[in-house]
Amino acid sequence: MPSRPFRVGRSATGLGLFATKPIKRAAYIATYRGRRISTEEADRRLARGASYIFELNSRWSIDGSPRRNVARYINHSCRSNAKPVHRNGGIVIVALSRIEPGEEITYDYGRAALSCGVCRGRLFHFVPVMGGDSRSLVRHFNLAAVRPRDVMQP
Repeated sequence: MPSRPFRVGRSATGLGLFATKPIKRAAYIATYRGRRISTEEADRRLARGASYIFELNSRWSIDGSPRRNVARYINHSCRSNAKPVHRNGGIVIVALSRIEPGEEITYDYGRAALSCGVCRGRLFHFVPVMGGDSRSLVRHFNLAAVRPRDVMQP
């Protein structure tokens, strides 16, 4: 079994995923793993403080809380080097460009990234959104519910 081309390590926003070997453009990096849950269940889990909910569409989400889900450590960047892709009813992360050893693997959370360390400041608690309309972000990200502990400190 070949070793993984990445490791979990300290980043500016807490933990992140870093390349340990060169990763070619368009290469598979990881699968966003977790239980597939309904949007209603995702809303309940988010209300209880869940952090790793990835919305697939208006009906389904993935709860990426299990530790075996290494993709949960991939942080946001507006200048990302990877992207999430729908594949077989789930999400895989693929490289947008060549990623060098030691480089942090990141992808753009899109509408879910309210503020970014690269472009606008700190990143708030997130829910990645694939497809759907802007209401899906409002449904999963209640701005009134953001508390200081939800802000990831650099």
